[in-house]
Amino acid sequence: MTAKKKARTREAIVARVNGRELPLRNHAERALSDYFTSLNGHRPARLYDLVLREIEEPLFRVVLDYAHGNQSRAADILGINRGTLRKKLKQFGLAGS
Repeated sequence: MTAKKKARTREAIVARVNGRELPLRNHAERALSDYFTSLNGHRPARLYDLVLREIEEPLFRVVLDYAHGNQSRAADILGINRGTLRKKLKQFGLAGS
C-alpha cells in the first residue's frame, strides 16, 4: 500500500465510527456556535489565539494517549516531526507522558 493510500485509509477510519460520519469540522463548528451563543452579544477578542490555546494542548494530550505514549507514532498522526512534538509536549507540561 502506498503512503498516499495509507493516509487516505487512515482519514477514512478517523472520519467514520460505527458507520457514522463524524467530521471534526462539524464538531468544531458546533463548539464555536455554542461559544458565540454564550457570549450573549459580547464581542470576543483575539478569537484565533483563544481557539489555538484551547485546542492545541488537548490535541497533543489525546493524540499522545491514542499513540500509547509513542512519540514517533504521535508525531506521525499529527503530521509533524518528533522535534516539534517534543517542543510542544514540553510547552504543555506533557513531556513526561
